[in-house]
Amino acid sequence: MEFVKKSDMWIILIIIIISIAAWFIYRITFSEQSAKAEIYYYSELAETIDLGAGIEKTFSIPQNNHVIFHLYEDGNIRFEESDCPDKICIQSGKLNMIGQNAACIPNGIILKIVPAKNYSEDDLDIVVGK
Repeated sequence: MEFVKKSDMWIILIIIIISIAAWFIYRITFSEQSAKAEIYYYSELAETIDLGAGIEKTFSIPQNNHVIFHLYEDGNIRFEESDCPDKICIQSGKLNMIGQNAACIPNGIILKIVPAKNYSEDDLDIVVGK
């Protein structure tokens, strides 16, 4: 009794190749676009940060000063510190590409990277994975 047939392996291989190709197309399409970071506090837009400004700063939003963000000169942004118990938001790393996001659920904060220009509700909203 075979667990995996030869035809199953071909289907799996085709799915992997299509997935890798789609990932490369996504990276090429969205990596060169200018982006901004939107920080939401309990579903309300708290702050918008231009990632192409070329400045480096550490800041927090007025609604919750226990969550600290770090903006890098190269256009990356990340959670620097948080008073939440699990610190998953800090472990999410640097974000810089359209569609990436990170959240500090205990504090109700979502960090979302969106296009800097011509952003509409129909655009890409979230990317799952790294």
